[in-house]
Amino acid sequence: MLIVLLLIASYLVGSIPTGVIVGQLSGFDPRAVGSGNVGMTNVARAGGAKAAAITFLGDMLKGLIPVLVARLAGFDARVVATVALAAFVGSICSVFLRFSGGKGVACSVGIWLAISPLALGIAMLVFLGLFAVWRIMSLSSIGAAIALVPAVAATGSHRSYLALAVAMGVLVLWRHGENINRLLAGTEPVVGAAKSGSPAH
Repeated sequence: MLIVLLLIASYLVGSIPTGVIVGQLSGFDPRAVGSGNVGMTNVARAGGAKAAAITFLGDMLKGLIPVLVARLAGFDARVVATVALAAFVGSICSVFLRFSGGKGVACSVGIWLAISPLALGIAMLVFLGLFAVWRIMSLSSIGAAIALVPAVAATGSHRSYLALAVAMGVLVLWRHGENINRLLAGTEPVVGAAKSGSPAH
C-alpha cells in the first residue's frame, strides 16, 4: 500500500505544471506562445532567461525529489525505477493539463542526478556536443536520451535502471514526434538563427 501511495504521489509531483505556474506569475501562458509547450525552451520565448531557469529547476526537482524519497526510504532498485517512471510520466502527461505536458527533459535530469550522476554526465556531454555542432535543442535532447541507455549500461547500474532508461528514451522520442518530423524535413529551428515560422522544441 505504501508503494502504491508513493507511486501516486510521484505521478502527481511530476504532473505539477511548473512552466504554466511560472508563466502565470510572470504575466503570460506558455501554452499560448511559440510551440505551446510548457517546458523551459518555450517559456524562454515569452518570459526570458530567468523564467526559463526557474522552470528548468522546478521541472528538475519534480524528478529528483520523488527518487530521493524512495531511495532514502530504503526501497530497492525496482521500486525506485518505478517511482522515477511515474514522475516522468507525470511530467509529460500531467493530470493538471488534461494529460498533456512538456518533453520531460528537465525532469529526466533530476531523475538521473539522483540515480546515476555518472550516466547523466555522459548523456549531458552528448547533449552539449550535439548542441555545439547543430544548435538544435530537440536534436540534442533526443541524442542525450538515446545515449543515456548505453551510459547506464556502461556504469554497471541495476537492470531496473537500464529498463527505466529504455522506457524514458522511448517516451522522449514519442514526445518529440513533431520535432523529429521537422528534423527530417530540415525545418527544425536553430537556436540563435533568424525566426522562420515553425515553433521549436
